[in-house]
Amino acid sequence: MSNEWPLWEIFIRSQHGLAHKHVGSLHAPDAEMAIRNARDVYTRRSEGVSIWAVRSADIVASAPGEKEALFEPANSKVYRHPTFFPMPEDVKHL
Repeated sequence: MSNEWPLWEIFIRSQHGLAHKHVGSLHAPDAEMAIRNARDVYTRRSEGVSIWAVRSADIVASAPGEKEALFEPANSKVYRHPTFFPMPEDVKHL
């Protein structure tokens, strides 16, 4: 059994941002400590308003080599493209 703590991926939402952005990784024994360590390491100047810590082992991602097979079926469905729908003037940040 390894004595190494699990690896966590850290995402920060900035004060002026609308989405969390990946800022780095760190090791921590649990989620609470991952959040605390992320605060200390990645938000030293109080630039964040929210922190997400996700255990790296729990992330599932597609492979860049699978791009064609994964995204090609959506290209033929024009109703899925945002230009298909008229957007009201008051709708922001889409």
